[in-house]
Amino acid sequence: MPVPSHLDPRLLRGFVAVAEELHFTRAAHRLYVAQQALSRDVRRLERELGAELFVRSTRQVTLTADGARLLPYARRVLQAQDDLLAAFGPARPLLVDLNSPGLATGRRVLHRARALVPELELMARYESGLTWAAAELLAGRLDVSFGRFAGLAPALRAGLEQQPVRYEAMAVLLPVDHPLAPLAQVPVAALAGETVYAGAGNDRTPEWTDLARRLFEGRGIALAPPAPLAVGEEEFERLMAKTRHPVLAVTGFPAMPATVVRPLVDPVPLSPVSLVWRKGLVHPGLRALRRAARALAAAEGWLRRPAEGWIPDSDAEVMTV
Repeated sequence: MPVPSHLDPRLLRGFVAVAEELHFTRAAHRLYVAQQALSRDVRRLERELGAELFVRSTRQVTLTADGARLLPYARRVLQAQDDLLAAFGPARPLLVDLNSPGLATGRRVLHRARALVPELELMARYESGLTWAAAELLAGRLDVSFGRFAGLAPALRAGLEQQPVRYEAMAVLLPVDHPLAPLAQVPVAALAGETVYAGAGNDRTPEWTDLARRLFEGRGIALAPPAPLAVGEEEFERLMAKTRHPVLAVTGFPAMPATVVRPLVDPVPLSPVSLVWRKGLVHPGLRALRRAARALAAAEGWLRRPAEGWIPDSDAEVMTV
């Protein structure tokens, strides 16, 4: 592959987007450019390098051997450019996924980070689950998220980094007239015979469903079958009233009308929360989030695992990093 004396970083950015999406239309949407302009840029890069980078057909786009060889170099060049701009130019807004407006951990870390760097713009997003957010992180459409890192597929984890933040005690959301609702704490064994909803079928949160499945295994607790995703509090309340299934949650989950939140005990199931970002990301806002997470964990014992706590071994390994 001949090496030209100069390469426009824009051409490399277009090449990387197509190489990661393996689809010109999706790559063009990701870069906010017209597909025809992106195709022209890729052709120009191929001419300048004297190599074919993609095999194109009506059904698919694949990397050639030269394309696969170029990809790691192109990523390093673009990362170096991003690092330079971050060091000497005004920092762009950092997009921080908090999963859901009702969850407190990510929101508290974000608020603390904003206080540390008031001159920066840290923008909240709500992508509902880490699996969905991870794909957005890798595509560059999000910068940071929170969630159960061990629950991600290895292919997703390979492109991400994480910092343990908190062990969140798990709870159950019950209709107010449920037989277990009068209890201040619900023993896990008391859920035997119940069908508990934990997001089965929601492609944004399979890491949560997997954690529930591990907790329920051997305890006589059934996982509620997939149901249409309830969007908004009103729909969630309606479906809960209709099915009357208890809902697996965390202790900080806000109670809704006609429901109560009860912590689970004997054992205390733990939901592991990590701060997760794309490998190689350099941004002062990320540094502030990491500082904020460490400070809150130290001040409030977020990473102290209770002796009676339950957590899968794979999660325990991740959380000791």
